[in-house]
Amino acid sequence: MDAVRKVAGRGVPRTLWGVRKRATATAVLVVAAALIIGGLTLLVLLQKSLVATAEFAARGEATEVAAQISDQGLAGGRHFIESAGEAGQYIQLLDPQGSVVASSVPGAAAAPLTGLRPDAGQTLIQGVPELPSLGNDDEFLVVATGVHDNGVLYTVVVAVTTQVEANTVATVSWFVLGATPLLLALVGIAVWMLVGRSLRQVERIRGQVAMISARRLDGRVEVPPTADELQALAQTMNSMLERLEAADLEQRRFVSDASHELRSPLATLSAGVEIAAADPSGRTWDEMKSVLAGETARMRYLVENLLTLAKANDGGLRLEKTDVDLDDVLNDEIVRLRSTSRHRIVAHLEPARITGDARRLAQVVRNVLDNADRYAKSVVSIEVHNAEAQATITIDNDGPPVPAADRERIFERFVRLDESRSRERGGSGLGLAIAAAVMAAHDGSIRASEAPGGGCRFEMVFPHAASADDPGKKVSGRKISR
Repeated sequence: MDAVRKVAGRGVPRTLWGVRKRATATAVLVVAAALIIGGLTLLVLLQKSLVATAEFAARGEATEVAAQISDQGLAGGRHFIESAGEAGQYIQLLDPQGSVVASSVPGAAAAPLTGLRPDAGQTLIQGVPELPSLGNDDEFLVVATGVHDNGVLYTVVVAVTTQVEANTVATVSWFVLGATPLLLALVGIAVWMLVGRSLRQVERIRGQVAMISARRLDGRVEVPPTADELQALAQTMNSMLERLEAADLEQRRFVSDASHELRSPLATLSAGVEIAAADPSGRTWDEMKSVLAGETARMRYLVENLLTLAKANDGGLRLEKTDVDLDDVLNDEIVRLRSTSRHRIVAHLEPARITGDARRLAQVVRNVLDNADRYAKSVVSIEVHNAEAQATITIDNDGPPVPAADRERIFERFVRLDESRSRERGGSGLGLAIAAAVMAAHDGSIRASEAPGGGCRFEMVFPHAASADDPGKKVSGRKISR
């Protein structure tokens, strides 16, 4: 027989000994082992306890007889022995030659019950399977104690039957033996039903998950109101499905947006090449090569940005972290912006040092500065503030601020807001998304807000900034303006 079979119509392998059978078998075996060990321990302890009780009673009786002989002499001891007989207990008094001087019952007067001869004050114990002299085949425990009377050593013998104790142990043994299969059956049935009930919930969850495909990620599993691990499993499964659905939607949107962004430069390049190839004079090529070069540069820019975002999303954005002076990074980018911008650039840079990747930080600053310059009316203002725990960069422009409802969405890929922030203004919708990803990789944050004067503001915060108290490091409060 195959060790594995298929669930009909689903192709899911299931072992012949599934969780339910294994759990039931394990529970039964564990309980059986516990019952065997516990039962044996109980029987041994019970037997020892009963025998110890009989021995204690025999010792007490022998000690009392010896005390009577010591106090009242041989006659007093004989009288006490003849009147002290109890059911299942036999008492003898033996002289030094082993003859029976006195006995509690007539049947014990014929022969000594034991060959033990202890010294005065000494007690010896012996277990015998039977006492033929009494005509009794029960098991006995014999206690012998030595005692002196007028210089003569006598032996007090007390024999008690232990058959009652043995019968008690045997009865308990049969009860344990008979109850064990019943208890094992009850345990097996209870575990089988309990595990089966739990697995029905798991099977229901598994079946619901199996029906969810890549084309239908909006499905969710039913959460049982059990307040246990099954409820937690269902909730975790739904949370995972939500993440998968979000990731799938994000991937689909990313592919769609990337295709849309690349379609335009590709179409321009394709048409330009065809037109230029159809003109043997080469004049069309001379006229269009600058356009084609621009579209090529745009495609390269888009592809590089897409690769950067893909690495950031996969956790593969590599950072070469060193000590970086934020004011130096900003100053370099401000110099670049001043050479290309038609707006006035005002900067107030405080010395601030952090640990990060200078090249990636420059990319963040450049993207945000280009965005500010693109939508500014006349002025772009840059400031760096250094505090004990963090360094903050604020970049303001006097253009319209980002609407409050879009201040988080603007950092998503390919997001453009209204007409004033359209593709015609030169943006690809990737710059701010890259800035947010690089800031997250530096454990920092970036957010859009409204400047105090009513313009647009972007604020970048870098935690754990180093103090800039080194007098030889920077000139405090450097101001660059235009």
